Amino acid sequence: MSASSTSELLAGRRAALLAAEPNLRAREIAARLGISEAELLALGSETSTVTRLRPEWTDIIGSMGALGRVMALTRNESVVHERKGVYGTLEGGAHVGLIVGEDIDLRIFFSQWKSGFGVVEVLKEGGTRRSLQFFDAQGVAIHKIYQTDGSDAAAFDALIARFATEHTPLEIAPAPAKKARLADSEIDVPGFRAAWDAMTDTHEFHGLITKFKVERLQGLRLAGETRATRVPAVSLRAALEAARDREVPIMVFVGNPGMIQIHTGTVSNLKPMGPWFNVLDESFNLHLREDHIDSAWVVWKPTEDGTVTSLELFDKEGSLIATLFGKRKPGQPEDLGWREIVNPLATKEAA
Repeated sequence: MSASSTSELLAGRRAALLAAEPNLRAREIAARLGISEAELLALGSETSTVTRLRPEWTDIIGSMGALGRVMALTRNESVVHERKGVYGTLEGGAHVGLIVGEDIDLRIFFSQWKSGFGVVEVLKEGGTRRSLQFFDAQGVAIHKIYQTDGSDAAAFDALIARFATEHTPLEIAPAPAKKARLADSEIDVPGFRAAWDAMTDTHEFHGLITKFKVERLQGLRLAGETRATRVPAVSLRAALEAARDREVPIMVFVGNPGMIQIHTGTVSNLKPMGPWFNVLDESFNLHLREDHIDSAWVVWKPTEDGTVTSLELFDKEGSLIATLFGKRKPGQPEDLGWREIVNPLATKEAA
């Protein structure tokens, strides 16, 4: 079957799905069709204009500030993190970049970025919505940037035109084979614990687990209860509700292989909806599948500024869903209000 025939068939199946279930989201449609979300977007539609972008990722992201106030979206299989604000200056290089701002706070791994699109949709309720969408080699979404009422629509259109390229077929790579995990007996646990205790910055943790060849969850399990303690899966809800009630500012990290997105601030409007637990604030939305939380951990890491405490959530595959911290900056000790929320979760009574 030719590529055009395949596209027509997929477009027809998509139309049938939407006719039966008009509220399906792109990710759900792609899964039903057995294709990636990037492939679904590349099909185009009668109600949207889709423009393929040149893979000049640092130039594109470095130009985001001109768009005004936008909504940045980063997700993984279990959680969606949405933050509104203005993109600040891009720092770093071609492989790893960062944007540090009060609203938009990102750690970007450009080596994972493989395709990007500018999208202009005609909405059912009238008007248009512009977005920029970026995907990895498997066509899985890494990061999306959506127009808001505070965006400069002309700047959006100009940026899409500036980085537009000829439409070429997407090359979707198979998912890489998952690396085999070392058995616990193969890990230098005393050395790992000693290196943990010698940390002076939380950013050293990634190098620590790489050096000792442990997976993150395995490392927490082997660290010992004075460094990491498993807590009930409902600890996420308990922590967020306590942070809301006590007005304690927190940091919420959500990531995938190509992006980590961070919210810093308070939370107020918490709402469970079926399996989803949601934060529905004006500038920050979080949508997390509580039923995907297979394990939750309170983790303590030493730093030059004192102990830093986190709540880390993992799915049944051992993949990190999200991490929560108290609000802090380098050179500052941890917020005692955050410790008072999280440390009781690790007591025997809480477990």
